[in-house]
Amino acid sequence: MLQSDHQSRQTSPISVVIPTLNGERTLEHFFAALKRQHLQPIEILVADSSSTDRTVEICRSFGAEIFVIPRMEFDHGGTRTRMAEQAKGEIVVFFTQDAILATRDALGLLVAPLQKNEVACSYGRQLPNKDATPVAAHLRLFNYPPQSSLRTYEDRGQYGLKTIFISNSFAAYRKEPLAAAGYFKNGLIFGEDTCTLGRILAAGYGVAYVGEAAVYHSHNYSLGEELRRSFDIGVLHSREKWLLDTYGNAEGVGVHYVRSALDTLFREKHVLLVPDCLLRSVMKLIGYKLGRAYTKIPATWLPTLSMNRLWWQRYK
Repeated sequence: MLQSDHQSRQTSPISVVIPTLNGERTLEHFFAALKRQHLQPIEILVADSSSTDRTVEICRSFGAEIFVIPRMEFDHGGTRTRMAEQAKGEIVVFFTQDAILATRDALGLLVAPLQKNEVACSYGRQLPNKDATPVAAHLRLFNYPPQSSLRTYEDRGQYGLKTIFISNSFAAYRKEPLAAAGYFKNGLIFGEDTCTLGRILAAGYGVAYVGEAAVYHSHNYSLGEELRRSFDIGVLHSREKWLLDTYGNAEGVGVHYVRSALDTLFREKHVLLVPDCLLRSVMKLIGYKLGRAYTKIPATWLPTLSMNRLWWQRYK
């Protein structure tokens, strides 16, 4: 268990980085929760993709430094890299605009493992929102269990592709090893955090999963969104073949998830949701297979199959 002793240590200064786009629905809740933290960042950096609502106004009212970029210039990796390079903190914590800190010590707990030189990054637990469906709630439990853990490159034989699972919705990085790994790769359709973690682990560092540090963050995806999200994962794995060559394939993780989801639905007496769960699993598999074979699909179809439609206008 990675229960921290951060209260008795001098914590390195941290910078918070948040990409935003029309986030007024959640940002006031986000900043209110951040302001209540026992551990406070030395700065909040916001990369806003030309929002048309009150996003910039809200961020500025909470003291954030705003960098507005054209929407077409946003890149999952490149934008985060530019912000991390400007960050003054020794630790950079990444959020998404809809990840709401669950407790007042969540931020401190997240960064505590980074006081150890051998740990380069950490990520916290994501709890389902109040409106999460049973299927969405189970996905959060499957990916983010209550037990903390520490993974290294040597664990890839046991965990396979899950070895490099991480989420920049709520993750912290020591800036020195992050910079040594080249920050986040520009031009990825998805998974900039996973690719960077793969390089960090290969360099000999560890990643801490901190189950005691949590945010509320979940999505009730439609069937089409399930397919499109999985399609983008397939595209990533097709373009970044080294991930699978180094850490293993993704199909085993999917089978494990389906079995776990069905067991949970039966145990919690949500039997009527079983067909929906199975259909979602089929859509994910189809999406992933299509993504792996995206070069064989007519170019005009690709944006429709993807969650990140603007990406196809910039990269082919």
